[in-house]
Formats: sequence, C-alpha cells, structure tokens
Amino acid sequence: MAKINLLPWREEQRKEKTRQFASITAFSVVLTLAVVALVHVTISGQIDYQNNRNQILKNEIEKLNTALKEIEGLEDTKEKLLARMDIIQSLQQKRPQIVHLFDEIVRTVPEGIYLTSIKQSGTTITINGVAESNGRVSAYMRNIDASKWMSTPKLSVIETRPGSLRSSNFMLTTSQSAPDTDKTGDDS
Repeated sequence: MAKINLLPWREEQRKEKTRQFASITAFSVVLTLAVVALVHVTISGQIDYQNNRNQILKNEIEKLNTALKEIEGLEDTKEKLLARMDIIQSLQQKRPQIVHLFDEIVRTVPEGIYLTSIKQSGTTITINGVAESNGRVSAYMRNIDASKWMSTPKLSVIETRPGSLRSSNFMLTTSQSAPDTDKTGDDS
C-alpha cells in the first residue's frame, strides 16, 4: 500500500525553519550581548587602569610641586646667605682699613694743628680742629691729598678764634679711600 502523508509537511517545514531562525536569532542576541559585555568590561577596565595611572601622575606632580616650593625656599635662603657672606667678607676686608685710616690721620697732621673731633659717615670723614695758622690748614690738606687712605679734602669752615690772633677753628671733609693693593703690595 502506498503511504500517503496527509500531514501538512509544508507547515512543519515552516515551523522548523522558524524554530531554527528563532534559535539562531537568540544565539546571535546572546552572542552580541556577550561581546558587548566583554567590550564594556574591557573598556571599563582600561578606563579604571588609566584613571589609576592619572591619579599616580597627579600624586607625583603634587610631590614635585611641593619639592619645587621647597627648592624655591632654599634658593631664597641661599641668596640671603650669600648676601650675608658678601657682607661679612666685605667687613673682613675693611677691618684693617680703619687702623690704616687712623694711622694716616696721625701721619698727615702737621705741627701746629690739633684735632678736636673726627666723625665718619660712610666714606665721608669730617674733621674739626684748631690750627695755629691758615698755612698749617693748607699743609694739612696737601698731606691728606697725598695720603693713600684719604682723598679730596674740602675745607668747609675756617674762622679765627675769639681772643686769639693766631689760632683758627677749622672744619674740613675728606673721603676715605683704599690704595690699590697691586701698586702698593700692602694687603693689610
């Protein structure tokens, strides 16, 4: 006998193809979701890793900025210390000058002149004294001009003392100078 299939085979074939299509679609959706999730996790991990690196860099930059501020503070301190050292060195070099200056003052005073006061302001020296004559004051000024440690004497005041015919009060200013050590060979 002949077998006749009365079942709707086309309908079953359609249902089978629909089932296959649905399962392929579901598999594709699941696969796509898995890929998207994997990509999301990977990118999220890379973002976290980069954020951690950025945070490390920010921390290092803050440390370096702090170190730079400390270095600037040290530079200021260094400049102050160098300025102090320069002042101290200058004072050390000028220390013997006052001795030479007093020695020169004594050597330049001629006979007949008596000094009553000496005042120094910076490099300017003001000398007050009594002279037996105006010629002695002139000789004193020439001696100062010839001195190694004083220069440019200027007579400010000369007046005859009341009750005395021969003596005069005088006031002159001069500048302190230092001789060139190369020419004199005298360092102290």
